[in-house]
Amino acid sequence: MENASTRAARPLVSARTAAVWVVLRRELERHAGRELTVLDVGGGTGGFAVPMAEAGHTVTVVDASPDALAALTRRAADAGVADRVRAVQGDGDALAGLVAPGSVDLILCHAVLEVVDDPSGVVAAIYGALRPGGAVSLLVASRAAAILGRAINGHLRAATALASDPEGRAGTRDTLRRRYDADSAAALLNSAGLQVEQTHGVRVLADLLPSSVIEEDPQTLLDLELELSSRPPFRDIASQLHLFARKP
Repeated sequence: MENASTRAARPLVSARTAAVWVVLRRELERHAGRELTVLDVGGGTGGFAVPMAEAGHTVTVVDASPDALAALTRRAADAGVADRVRAVQGDGDALAGLVAPGSVDLILCHAVLEVVDDPSGVVAAIYGALRPGGAVSLLVASRAAAILGRAINGHLRAATALASDPEGRAGTRDTLRRRYDADSAAALLNSAGLQVEQTHGVRVLADLLPSSVIEEDPQTLLDLELELSSRPPFRDIASQLHLFARKP
């Protein structure tokens, strides 16, 4: 059993998602007292969807995995928000045919653009699904973090491949089809007509530190992650980049 006198209390929000939640909660507060229509593309088991439903919003989760959607349904029921969460099987490339145009206030698209066939098409579908003034929370894999991670672990050829490949891949065995930097991710959103308001790094340090360090003082790590998340160059070496954009 942990000794409370020697081990810091665990924060309520994980350092791995804190920077994203800060932005999302600010958007929810912007619409305080109003029930939002939220779409979570690739939302899986509901790590974001269920808390949003608990906050009083209606959430549709689109995911290709029936197992993930089954887990989402159970999770929503356990949380008492089954009536606010809808599961739809499908993938990001089919988004335009799954959501009515101009019907959504907030879209989450986390760890999706790295794996779809047509990221530009997905972003265009996001733009089309949003109401005017609606916003998108985009989370993408960072090319810089992948290069540094492989180099630090001695995989120099893979790091070189990542650095030179136009899509930021480490060869044919790479599980991701592409990676981004802040500029390329923003350009993708801008090309669809979305206006980027904020860019943060997610997991600036959390993936670099030994688990013993993280477990010893999770609150300090959380505070440091938030402090560094919007400050280049720290932001740009985070494992993921979070861009928050709005439809005019």
